[in-house]
Amino acid sequence: MTELNKSKTRKKYDAEFRRQAVEHWQASGKTAVEIGRELGLDPTRLYAWRDSLRPAKPSAQGPRSREELEAQIAQLQRDNDSLRQQRDILKKTLGILSEPPSNATNGSKP
Repeated sequence: MTELNKSKTRKKYDAEFRRQAVEHWQASGKTAVEIGRELGLDPTRLYAWRDSLRPAKPSAQGPRSREELEAQIAQLQRDNDSLRQQRDILKKTLGILSEPPSNATNGSKP
């Protein structure tokens, strides 16, 4: 009867194994079921491990003040403007580089 009890005991996985299993799962592009089969464990464990390894969400720290939210919005708007300018510069550069040369000879001798 002791062997039957041993087979029903729960396996324990150390933190490093859990972290590596979740990283492997996320990097592989495979489903939790496929990775679970590969590692010999229940796929629901992968979901639980992933959730436990995630950093806490900012909302868990409590509500932010209106001033903090407005400052964050202003910063995001500045970042958005900067990214738009960079995008426009790249588009113009690509357009210039894509234009055919302006001289008619294209480097050939007359």
